[in-house]
Amino acid sequence: MTDRASGVPQFSTAEYSAGSAAPSCKACSRKISGAFYRVNGAPTCADCTERLRREAPQDSHAAFVRGVLFGAGAAVAGFALYVAFAIATGLVIGYVSLAVGYLVGKAIVLGSRGVGGRRYQIAAVLLTYMAVSVAAVPISLSVHMKHRSAQQHAQASDPAATTAASPASAPPPKMSLPQVVGTLAVLGLASPFLDLANPMHGIIGLIILLVGLRIAWQLTAAKPLEISGPLESAPAVSR
Repeated sequence: MTDRASGVPQFSTAEYSAGSAAPSCKACSRKISGAFYRVNGAPTCADCTERLRREAPQDSHAAFVRGVLFGAGAAVAGFALYVAFAIATGLVIGYVSLAVGYLVGKAIVLGSRGVGGRRYQIAAVLLTYMAVSVAAVPISLSVHMKHRSAQQHAQASDPAATTAASPASAPPPKMSLPQVVGTLAVLGLASPFLDLANPMHGIIGLIILLVGLRIAWQLTAAKPLEISGPLESAPAVSR
């Protein structure tokens, strides 16, 4: 800086150019003076950097178990939501799988207290897929029961016509309860691919399901804390 009256340079006072103003800490919003760090690319003061280091979520067996339990609870809630909506309205809307993926992903992150990673992502995808695919079982049973009730009503109204139209058939073989549950579970898990028998409906439903799985995958991804520094803020001196 030059004294305009005497023309003598003054080195005791520095002027900061507009482009080199001291950065603000992205955590506490205060101006940073002296050394600072970059946390995930954002300027952060030393105090906030140390606090972020201490508070960073740590992966552990307990965190994973909590995350899976929370995710399982969300999967059950999403399953119930899907089934209740389909039975109440008679509409099976694949977009519900997007909501299920979001609920499961958020629940796992909440249960793990912010920890993410590959095993959390795999758990989120599996729970979302099971909740959406197995929902097809109670929905199909509901449709079957309504159809059967309509047939019984028609038979009660005109027994002769119904008997003539329906040829006698052998009763289906009896199955044990575990066999019934296992068969229904397999059919439910395979339902997104069995729906491909109707190509247009099946492909659209499968694409929507994949988007829901992607949502759950992204929400449970690891969120690394990348810290670089310390760096020195060196404001430029105008001449």
